[in-house]
Amino acid sequence: MNNKPKCQYISPDGHSCQEIDMGSGYCFWHDAKFDKSGLELSQKLERYAKKGGLLQGLELKRANLEGLNLVKFNDHNGYDLSYSNFYRANLHGAHLFNSTIKNASLMKADLRDANLHCCKLENTNILGVKLNATRIDNLVLGDKLLQENQAIEATKQKNYEEAQDLYLQSEEIYRLLRKGAEQQGLFEMAGKYTYSELRMRHAQYPKYSKKRMVSSFIDMLCGYGEKPENVIRFSLGMILLCALCYFVLGINYNDETIRIDTSATFEDNLHAMFNCFYFSVVTFTTLGYGDITPVGITRLIATIEAFIGSFSLALFVVVFVKRMTR
Repeated sequence: MNNKPKCQYISPDGHSCQEIDMGSGYCFWHDAKFDKSGLELSQKLERYAKKGGLLQGLELKRANLEGLNLVKFNDHNGYDLSYSNFYRANLHGAHLFNSTIKNASLMKADLRDANLHCCKLENTNILGVKLNATRIDNLVLGDKLLQENQAIEATKQKNYEEAQDLYLQSEEIYRLLRKGAEQQGLFEMAGKYTYSELRMRHAQYPKYSKKRMVSSFIDMLCGYGEKPENVIRFSLGMILLCALCYFVLGINYNDETIRIDTSATFEDNLHAMFNCFYFSVVTFTTLGYGDITPVGITRLIATIEAFIGSFSLALFVVVFVKRMTR
């Protein structure tokens, strides 16, 4: 009967380690005070994983894990490395397909040539990781990065300086991911990371600054060049807004003024609104048939709408082509 004390580590999920206590209260794998800098632990960790050892909460700061293979074949879930510390670990060429590495730290880890396909990295610190030739397709990061959530919380606590730094870190992470995706030809993924990168930059601008307002407008208009559907929504909104202006202020058709008339029937007003909408569409698209013409102040509105329409149509083509040619 083995009466040696067991490792005291218990993961936040409630899993306890069954390894032998090294004298510090923890086993080799979960002892944060044991310096593993440079130790070649790839094969040892593989054997530990295969025998069913607890992989959550590993303390592998600066460890040499080059070529580590933790692919769990014939298992949908893969290995669970959540809550582990891989700070500055050498994971060059590591195979971590379908692994779960949630609530962990991969900060400044060397992941060059590694396989992170289908890895789940929700709430994990990946600041400063090296992603040269790293396979990151189908990477799961969650709705927000760890630093994003921390920045939002810091903003709520009115720690604006801390929030600024965290948003800057988030921007850097998205930039790394974007470059990694572009390197592998994952342009749709790169577009998503580009948008997130620019959103993090937007969050760093002072609240009522000119830069923030311009950034908000560009985001609304085209999603920083990544969302053609935003251009469509903006265009439809502009057309409807101008149509309402024409309906209230009046436009000319066959020497008659078309506008809202409280004394007219609902059907007549509906017909007038339809004509205003039609005029707004042909003005926005710069077709200009000439059957309906603006009068008075609506001339200025029509001029502005035509200018915005020309710009919006050109913008849509650019954004759409950019999206479709990836």
